Amino acid sequence: MDRRKFLTASAASAGVAMFGGPFAGVAAAGERGTLTHGADYGPLGPVPDLRDGVVRLQLPAGFTYRSFNPVGEAFTEGGLTPGRHDGMAAFRGPRGSTILVRNHEVNGPVGAFGDVSKAYDSTAGGGTATLRVTRYGELIKSAASLNGTQMNCSGGPMPWGAWVTCEETVNGPDVGNDFTGADNTLLKQKHGYIFEVPLDRAASRRPIRSAGRFAHESAAFDPRTGAIYLTEDNFGFASGFYRYLPPKNPLKVGRILDGGKLQMLAIKNAPGKDLSVGLPAGASFQATWVTIDDPDPTFTTKPTNDEAIQYVGKQGRAKGAALFSRLEGAVHDSGTIYFVSTQGGATAAGDTPPSGFGKGRGQIFAYDTWSDRLRLVYESPGSLVLDLPDNVTTSKRGTLVLCEDGGGDNYLRGLTRRGQIFDFSRLMPVSGDSGAEFAGSTFGPDGHTLFVNVQSSQGVSFAIWGPWHKGGF
Repeated sequence: MDRRKFLTASAASAGVAMFGGPFAGVAAAGERGTLTHGADYGPLGPVPDLRDGVVRLQLPAGFTYRSFNPVGEAFTEGGLTPGRHDGMAAFRGPRGSTILVRNHEVNGPVGAFGDVSKAYDSTAGGGTATLRVTRYGELIKSAASLNGTQMNCSGGPMPWGAWVTCEETVNGPDVGNDFTGADNTLLKQKHGYIFEVPLDRAASRRPIRSAGRFAHESAAFDPRTGAIYLTEDNFGFASGFYRYLPPKNPLKVGRILDGGKLQMLAIKNAPGKDLSVGLPAGASFQATWVTIDDPDPTFTTKPTNDEAIQYVGKQGRAKGAALFSRLEGAVHDSGTIYFVSTQGGATAAGDTPPSGFGKGRGQIFAYDTWSDRLRLVYESPGSLVLDLPDNVTTSKRGTLVLCEDGGGDNYLRGLTRRGQIFDFSRLMPVSGDSGAEFAGSTFGPDGHTLFVNVQSSQGVSFAIWGPWHKGGF
């Protein structure tokens, strides 16, 4: 396939809408349907999928959607679509189309999809797919764009026309088996890295090792400094908020160079500050950064997976880095990085604490890259209002779009800059597929379409459109 014909060089503007201005406050707690809904689109109802008439989503009146590229469908350029659709970004394509780069969070030595001869690790089943679609979700072209990686959870769009995909694992032949029990000795490469997937050329399949080997989740780029901010989703243990400082600003060289410096956020005059607990509304902290001395370990004496997955973070915490719970989605706007702590906060009355590190139902933080201040902009008052937020994007109005990862019903929710939270879509339950969740929300470059994935055994992507002007998006 000629990728320069498929993915045009003009695809440099990411379809992640800009987001500016402070949040005015935190929405009040309440039962679903009794919140202050200044930005709400109204009640949700079942809407049939334009692809086949099956009802897969509930949406407000006036909204329409089409699903596309489900698990197992043949790519137009050869090979089959893998499962576990996850993080995704949208870029401007030719003739009014949209280019999507989408992660597949496949774990274990199950064999690479696509052309195995081009895989980073021929035994690993994760990676990315690149799709070209219309604004109505009609598939034009599809192909594997990175293969042989593992647990590709989320990542982030880069303004020079690339997607950074993140491995949420530290598996490798030098590490003990993870929670799945899959045999790591079958792997041929170390995992736990970020990879760059360009739009106008084939991915190099070389990890950026200096950006660390840990349970990476998301990446957000700050063009002023050239820093790439990275979240860590370490389910059973404390997580950290990192930044990678490449040797040269990627905007000047058109890619991310290896050989830079990895740092971890700490709170000034409060070493080891635990930010995973319930915090006062609008809590603000002066941040500083500590350097990770050994970001890319190779273990000569094989550790357990639990030991290996904490190795990089423990270096930062030994120097006073802050503790978070399960950092997942992240997005940049105008010098601010907004990022999600999935299980952060206090346990609300009537809620059961989730398993793993962190006992709340979610926090949203904002880090100002100009002032080095970290601020809490929202903390879930309970699972009925916001239940374990995961991936995040923004709308043109500056509203955050939050993908839930809860144990019950999963929603797409909006969080406005005034602190109002509202329901936008409910994922319809599927028999035998109780683990389904929203992931990878991203607006197309013209704002017409919200693209989002469902990660499950029956995973699929959606294009959603309608009267955005009537509500908070």
